[in-house]
Amino acid sequence: MSIQKTLKKSDKFLIAIPSQTEMFEKYTTKERLAQMQQKYSLEGYKFIDLFAGIGGIRTAFDRLKAECVFASEWDKHSQITYEANFKHKPFGDITKIAAQEIPAFDILLAGFPCQPFSNAGHKKGFEDTRGTLFFDICRIVEFHKPQVLLLENVKGFKSHDKGKTFATVKKTLENLGYHVHAQILNSKDFGVPQNRERIYIVAFKDFVKFNFPLPLEKRVNLGSIMEKEVLDKYTISDKIWQGHQRRKLEHQKKGNGFGYSIFNENSPYTSTISARYYKDGSEILIEQKNKNPRKLTPREAARLQGFPEDFIISASNVQAYKQFGNSVSVPVLEAIALEIGKSLAKK
Repeated sequence: MSIQKTLKKSDKFLIAIPSQTEMFEKYTTKERLAQMQQKYSLEGYKFIDLFAGIGGIRTAFDRLKAECVFASEWDKHSQITYEANFKHKPFGDITKIAAQEIPAFDILLAGFPCQPFSNAGHKKGFEDTRGTLFFDICRIVEFHKPQVLLLENVKGFKSHDKGKTFATVKKTLENLGYHVHAQILNSKDFGVPQNRERIYIVAFKDFVKFNFPLPLEKRVNLGSIMEKEVLDKYTISDKIWQGHQRRKLEHQKKGNGFGYSIFNENSPYTSTISARYYKDGSEILIEQKNKNPRKLTPREAARLQGFPEDFIISASNVQAYKQFGNSVSVPVLEAIALEIGKSLAKK
């Protein structure tokens, strides 16, 4: 399949939740919400989806009617889930794809890995980042010069390598001609019951006024994403439960707070779901009456990340937990996408 072939957009369209940056723009009807969607639509803008995973970031931009023209993801299991939902398979290893083979686009999306820059400080421009996947973002940006970049990473990225990693990224993007904005946002502030802090970097080719979204006023609890009937296979065994309790006691004796975390339907939020959740579920166990606690189901994991109900979970449970643990909280990206739409509309 030729990369030059424009990829077909998903025919799914879901209403995005507006952010609260402009507090006076409150809506009371579906018509008002539709007006806001139209006003800040990204229709006509084309984007590429790098390190795409299962399409969490893409989902937010699809909802604002932007068009995906290229996607890249190396993990074969994630590729299958992505194709099941968006009707095209992402291309593989981005390091092996030349920038000129990628179709023209306006917005670059990337949830890239956190890696140290061994050459940082040598003042070679983005060549300082060679050997990292951020280098591949830079070479694509240099060739295509898109209007907007949106990058996502773990909270610790800001302080990684004593702040040198983030400083190198920021300076490199500035040297490429971009105005860089960065902020840590928490998923629990955007309508999902999960304590998940991530750093988001938004960069514009032209100087525009941009604000990150403010927390939503409405909060939810864990019960809002829980399934009413859950199979017994999600209840952890006596052996695993005893091991969790033993290790927690050992950690308590050492004076630290490591160990399992347990929640119920009234909990305002859970801890962060991670790619290792498939192992024993220790970071998020669900309380059950007269039973050992249970793990989240894959559908609950999807909801915890704000994926829509019609998102197809085609992978095994092990892969599904890895995929949702590695993904993004879609409502946070929806809020950021809307703010990007606002900024572009005011240019």
